[in-house]
Amino acid sequence: MPRSVLFAILLLVMAANADEPAVEFGGHTKFSFNGQTWPDDSLMRAAFGSSSIDALASLRLNVEWCNDGWAFDAAYQLVGLNGDRVNLGNSLPPGAAAFLGSLPNDDRRLFDLTDVISQSGDSALLHRLDRLWLGYSSEKTVVRFGRQALSWGNGLLYAPMDLVNPFDPSAIDTEYKSGDDMLYAQYLADSGDDVQGAAVFRRNPLTGDVESDQATYAAKYHGFAGDYEYDLLLAENYGDPVLGLGISHGIGGAQWTADIVVADTSTNTYTQLVTNLTYSWIFADKNMSGMIEYYFNGFGQHDGQYDPASLAGNPDLLLRLTRGQTFTLGRHYIAGSVMIEMTPLWSVSPVLLANVRDPSGLLQLTTDYSLGDNLRLLGNINIPLGPSGSEFGGIESGIPGLYLSSGAGVFAQFAWYF
Repeated sequence: MPRSVLFAILLLVMAANADEPAVEFGGHTKFSFNGQTWPDDSLMRAAFGSSSIDALASLRLNVEWCNDGWAFDAAYQLVGLNGDRVNLGNSLPPGAAAFLGSLPNDDRRLFDLTDVISQSGDSALLHRLDRLWLGYSSEKTVVRFGRQALSWGNGLLYAPMDLVNPFDPSAIDTEYKSGDDMLYAQYLADSGDDVQGAAVFRRNPLTGDVESDQATYAAKYHGFAGDYEYDLLLAENYGDPVLGLGISHGIGGAQWTADIVVADTSTNTYTQLVTNLTYSWIFADKNMSGMIEYYFNGFGQHDGQYDPASLAGNPDLLLRLTRGQTFTLGRHYIAGSVMIEMTPLWSVSPVLLANVRDPSGLLQLTTDYSLGDNLRLLGNINIPLGPSGSEFGGIESGIPGLYLSSGAGVFAQFAWYF
């Protein structure tokens, strides 16, 4: 076990047993099940057969301490996985493993706070620290250093301004965003405007060395202009200069937002744009809220060709896919969702993610049910839409007649909070 993990566990235990009222202790356990079908023309069918089943059990322990402006936050995770994709996902090269999902690791992070306890066959057990930071805050300033999460931008499903660990648009459990090792600061002006800055330190996963061209240095100014709110972003992300502008404005009873982000790489200049409209209403005595979002990905394929040879000609896109910075292959996307509050404790949300050029898409139906004060059941059905060769229907694998495609899938998660 890395000494950093052992030291952090000791801090967690000490804080959890402290008598100071400034210490808060909590956490949860989650048990997840994922079932996936594989079509006849799927390359994955050779490995899994017609379907695969995977299960995950996790424990998260959160500790927060504050005193006279100082604060400390830590979150320890113990994760056990079992299923058809555990062993295969970690035996594949990085590009292919991203399709299946691999075990969490800190290969790129400044601190190694993840350790695989055991791994054999279709099972794995690991533990890690997802939060570990020390900070100080006053009336107008906040400074934190260590492993923490950062979320910027107005995108709801697609978030080009969110430079550090953005969520996959198809992610179901978005309760906690993965932390990264950074120095973060915020200053709040008397006007209500604020400026935030972050320096995210990373290692080159090939050499293990901390390198400046692997880091993210960013500053974001949030201000008000009449009825509008705006964000100005200036950053260097993996060595690429990045500029961003965000706008938010109420239109009647709806809320409109937009972000435009421009990145200048060594080969080209790329623009990303996301804009959305959200609205809430009551229908048939049920609370509802809906959104529609458009996303333009300048890094995506111009010609809509997603075969291996065509993707190899777009290294800027491949880099962002392997880093987890983007999750789309094309350029034009439409997403929409409606949250229907069936009861105060139960909601149902249909979601559609669509590549409008293919066309292809992913239809999701998510249900979220509160079983009690500390119990939650989350369920989801995923149905890919589109022909073979399309993004969601399954891109070409490079082997004639076989595609990187998946069929319908089901996800269920039971969570207990303490």
